[in-house]
Amino acid sequence: MTSNNGSTNETVDILVIGAGASGGAASAWLSEAGFKVKCLEQGYWQDPSKYASASADYEFEMMTNWAPDPNVRQRDEDYPVNDSASPVTPVMFNGVGGSTILWTAHTPRFHPSDFRVKSLDGVADDWPISYEELEEFYDLNDEVMGCSGINGDPANPPRSPRQMPPLPLGKDGKKLISGFEKLGWHWWPSDSYVNSQRYGEGRDACNFCGHNHMGCYQRAKSSTDLTYWPRALRNGAVIETGARVHRITTDDSGRATGADYIDSKGNEQHQSARAVIMAANGIGTPRLLLNSTNDAHPDGLANSSGLVGKNLMFHPFAMIAGTFPQKMKTWQGPLGNIAMSQEFYETDKNRGFVRGYTFQFQRSLGPAWIAKGGFRKPIPWGEGHHELLEKRLGSTMGMAVIGEDLPELHNTVDLDPELTDSDGIPAPRITYTLSKNSRDQLDHAIENAKKALEAAGASDIYVDPMMRQSGWHLMGTARMGNDPAGSVVDKWGQSHDVDNLFIVDGSVFVTGAAVNPTPTIQALALRTADYIVANRQDLKG
Repeated sequence: MTSNNGSTNETVDILVIGAGASGGAASAWLSEAGFKVKCLEQGYWQDPSKYASASADYEFEMMTNWAPDPNVRQRDEDYPVNDSASPVTPVMFNGVGGSTILWTAHTPRFHPSDFRVKSLDGVADDWPISYEELEEFYDLNDEVMGCSGINGDPANPPRSPRQMPPLPLGKDGKKLISGFEKLGWHWWPSDSYVNSQRYGEGRDACNFCGHNHMGCYQRAKSSTDLTYWPRALRNGAVIETGARVHRITTDDSGRATGADYIDSKGNEQHQSARAVIMAANGIGTPRLLLNSTNDAHPDGLANSSGLVGKNLMFHPFAMIAGTFPQKMKTWQGPLGNIAMSQEFYETDKNRGFVRGYTFQFQRSLGPAWIAKGGFRKPIPWGEGHHELLEKRLGSTMGMAVIGEDLPELHNTVDLDPELTDSDGIPAPRITYTLSKNSRDQLDHAIENAKKALEAAGASDIYVDPMMRQSGWHLMGTARMGNDPAGSVVDKWGQSHDVDNLFIVDGSVFVTGAAVNPTPTIQALALRTADYIVANRQDLKG
């Protein structure tokens, strides 16, 4: 894949920071409309033949060189994250495609109620937009990424047909589903950006190898290096990889003028632009904005509200796993793409908490992963090790709980006073505390997951009340809103303070819902790009 990686640094119309889920979507849409777009990405293009999923030692690779936690992976292009004051470890990937390289591609949408939490439940804030305003961009993103699924889910609004049928449930999936059927609880096949048949450019159907979250070597899983970026490059967009941005620059009036960065050879560079789009995720974006201080923006760029880096939301995960008497080869098939249940998604005040959670049905992996613990503690060495490994291997299934994490000001991303990346740029520091509401959600979900597993025939049930390495979803640190005093960007993702600075990643989320956020992030990015095309022709050179 050519990326036009030469760096002339002539002024571009739109400079995009980050080549992941949202950066790819915005770049493709804007370049198609004739804007001159350049993207700075601190990672690189990935070779699918070198993914963990392509290795005979895939389980070792998954835990080391391809670990989702940058503090474990420690590639040259990664930056460290101080997470010592958080029970949740942020996980992300730097490279073209961003974290869509290592995601499971489980892709449900937000519910309409997720945009109206304040009105409905008296907590947090309402979004300045509705589900209906975002729906056309959800549809557009599904078309580009390719969605496997099926209509008719009673827990969600009616919607346009998916591009492909749902992925097969499998014998193991049907076993988990039987528990929900016995209890009379909702379940539905997952929406997934994983091909169930040929779709897209040179992308075949999933072969059920079971490794899709480790980078899909056969390209069945959708990632933006395979979907949006080829379109953007054909439109004339440029990506410079190995480009580590450390500051968004502004002029005397406070408007964005581009970015300072360190290129792949270690040289200091400046890229000038008529507008800047931040797409560096819910940790990377506030990190850069807070590091972009100057006389006009002494507290960081776009931070007159003081909310840049505040209201960090994860989706705290609990995992409840059980062992079945049947051998079902549970290492085969996408890890988290069987089905989901939203029986307990909407608020029921009788439960003692607001909002709710999604159950995501989970397979397990191979022998090394099971021996290391899998969804539970490691199997002890010595007598009985092989017997217990044999019992669990191919028979372990899990219920992941994705609970809605409400925004709280004390959950933050700021700049660490000591820790830096390899170029001396301050690293982000996470301060996060699980709220009582989130803890009550998880506890309620754990008891219900036990019931479902037992009803399905599982025993030896183990509970991880909150997984530490589960910070896949980074949201809320540059929230959108109508009031500049209470938000960082407006409903179009445009900074209240800097009219040519936009944010299109999960930072802009007002609330987090109880589903994976990537389709919503991408839909918002497309909506912001559409706004720029329709209203900001002044940004074209």
